[in-house]
Formats: sequence, structure tokens, C-alpha cells
Amino acid sequence: MLGQYLITFREVFEAALITAIILSYLIRTGRQPLTRYVWYGVYLAIAASLAIGVAIWLIYGILPKTTQLLFEAIAAFVAVLVLSSIIYWMAIRGRYLKKEIETRVEAIVTRGAIIWLISLAFIVVFREGLETVLFLTPFFLEDMRATAFGMFLGILGGVLLSYSIFVAGMKINLRKFFYFTSLLLILLAGGLAGYGVHELIEYFKKIGIDVGWLGEYAYNLNIPESNLLHHKGAIGSIFAVMFGYTTKAEWARVIVHLIYLAVAIPITVWIYRK
Repeated sequence: MLGQYLITFREVFEAALITAIILSYLIRTGRQPLTRYVWYGVYLAIAASLAIGVAIWLIYGILPKTTQLLFEAIAAFVAVLVLSSIIYWMAIRGRYLKKEIETRVEAIVTRGAIIWLISLAFIVVFREGLETVLFLTPFFLEDMRATAFGMFLGILGGVLLSYSIFVAGMKINLRKFFYFTSLLLILLAGGLAGYGVHELIEYFKKIGIDVGWLGEYAYNLNIPESNLLHHKGAIGSIFAVMFGYTTKAEWARVIVHLIYLAVAIPITVWIYRK
């Protein structure tokens, strides 16, 4: 649930933050009547994100069990790819976010292009909504209840924080916020990459493909599923989501997980400290 909360919180906060920048700029420049068009774009984006989430769930439900393993692997890899790109983008462009959004809004409003104002709000929210759907799909397929609860808390936390910044005037160092949350999301993405490899190995086994020593266990802690420290247990599940913890893992899973962390963490730290 913690990992699901962190993903949702980060994405909802980004969407709400950018939306708040647009709304506050319109109000500050005496264009408050135009704010309703921003909300039109937000509502359409939320509806589209939910529709895609439902479609993915329905498609997964009608797939054969073997194909479901491949589906989960692909979903995990796509989530890692998109998550990594967003972490990189925020590290590079995050400091200029407010100015870029306000410049874009001014250009749109000056031309009187209302449809583009709606489109801007739609794209901003839909991008974050689509990312959330992609990130949460592997978790949702594994534990629907915990994912839904973590998602609810993440939405609540993200909206409240963005509201506090732009309405209540709370001061927060956004660069530090994105820096530390990016590091946490890298740990989560590393676990997702490993999970995707595990599901892919399971798929290969089902269709009779031998991956050799890469499919053999690098370690096995022999912790029973009833134990709290099992990766499906109350305590172990938290570490499983946040760090990719599992009681046993194939060599391929361990290698991919470690390579991702070894590449992503130094790059992210270097960009933020540059």
C-alpha cells in the first residue's frame, strides 16, 4: 500500500500543482472567467484516465492464464520506462516548470484559443493519470484492495499538498521534494523491473522455454507464506513494493534489479546536484 500511495501521491501532486499554476495565473492576471475551461480539461482527463484503467482491467480478465503472465511483465516494464522518463524530465525541467507553464498559458490566452486552454489542462492531467494507471497496473493485478486504498490516500495527499502550496501559501522547496521522491520512486521502479523479469521467466516456463541459469534461484530465504516477513505478509509486502523485496529471486531478476539501481540512482543524484 505504501508504494501505491507514493506513486499516486507523486503523480496527483504533479497534476494538481501544474493545474494550480494555470488557475492562479489566470486569476492573478484578471482572467478568472477562463478558469472554467481549465476545469473542463481536467474533468475530461480524469474520465479518460479512468476509462483506460477499466479497459486494461477488462482486457486482462479475458486473457488466458499464461498470457496474463506476459501481460503483467509488459505492464511492469512499461511502468518502469515511463516512470524513469518522468523522473529524468522533472530533474531537468522541474526548476523552470512554473515559468514555462505561465508563458504557455499567456500565449494561448493572448490568441484567444480557448480550445487550446482546455487541451493544455487535459494533456497535463491526462499524462499524469495515464502514468498512474500504468504504474499501478502491476500492483492492482496482484492486490486490488491494497492498491485501491493506497491510491485513495495518494489522491487525497497530493490534492491537499498542492492546495496548501497555492491557496494556503505554505512554503516548500519543490526541488528537494522532487529530488527525494525521485530517489524513492527509483527504488520502487527497480523492484518493478525485477518483478517484470520474474513474470517473464514464469511465462517462458509455461511455454516451455528454458532460460538456463538465469531462471535459477540466486537465493531462497525459505520464509513460509504465513510469516509476516514473507513478501506477501503484512511487513514483507511493504518492503516488496518499496524495494522489490522477495523471499526468493531468480538470477535474472537480481541482475536486472541491481543494474537499474546502479544506473538510475547515480544519474539522478548527478543531475540534481549539477
